[in-house]
Amino acid sequence: MNDQLLFVSDLARKAGDILRDYFRRPLTQSSKSDVVDIVTAADQASEAYLLSVMRPCFPDDLIIGEENGAQVVPTDASFVWHVDPLDGTVNFANGIAHFAVSIAKTDTAGEPLLGVVYHPMTDELFCAARGAGATLNGQPIRVSDKRTLVESVLASGFAYDRRTNPDNNAAEWSAFVPQVRGLRRFGSAALDFCYVACGRFDGYWERALKSWDALAGMLLVREAGGIVSDYMGGARPQDGTDGRYVAANPHLHPLMLDVLASVRNNKA
Repeated sequence: MNDQLLFVSDLARKAGDILRDYFRRPLTQSSKSDVVDIVTAADQASEAYLLSVMRPCFPDDLIIGEENGAQVVPTDASFVWHVDPLDGTVNFANGIAHFAVSIAKTDTAGEPLLGVVYHPMTDELFCAARGAGATLNGQPIRVSDKRTLVESVLASGFAYDRRTNPDNNAAEWSAFVPQVRGLRRFGSAALDFCYVACGRFDGYWERALKSWDALAGMLLVREAGGIVSDYMGGARPQDGTDGRYVAANPHLHPLMLDVLASVRNNKA
């Protein structure tokens, strides 16, 4: 696993080089599911590179890319790779230097075994392997030790369907505002998880995350001593159809679940 982690880390760095190069160029973009859900030439070039290397190296594994899906599907795959070639596309398209490459390996039950997130504009490489801890540029990282919401800084985000779906995180955001030191919306789920893992954020919640958004970061938080669940406290948020994740240090996680439960009860 260590050799594989080094290999995938190198892939993420090289994909990050592609993104940095595109970041300096005039940009072309198009919409996907919604006018706010966009894809750029950089997303496509980064994913094309990653898949061109990964598919020959892991011919017996299922590889799921955000932009091109699972084009080659082994019927008896032992492992699954979840690849986000550019997490934070809206930031990227607007010239905001906060985006990442995210790669996770899971077993066929969806349990993360390996996770790598690379922030090319800061040259920060977050890595984790199950049971081996989490690192930032090779140094061990841990979640924060904040004990109360009032001293915490939390992060969240808003799904692409927020204009049409009343379950759009506005109520949850409003519920946290008076209870915390600060709320942040940085626009990259993968990096939000990483920032929880290294203690920059004390907690993070969001809905409508896909496997490529969340699984590498989920492993990083857990290996850094944090807890990741769904909004009800379930330990396998990846099983949910609506992609709800809550990540925090062990002190704040139950407090965040209480706030989310209060919003849920008010909606009932």
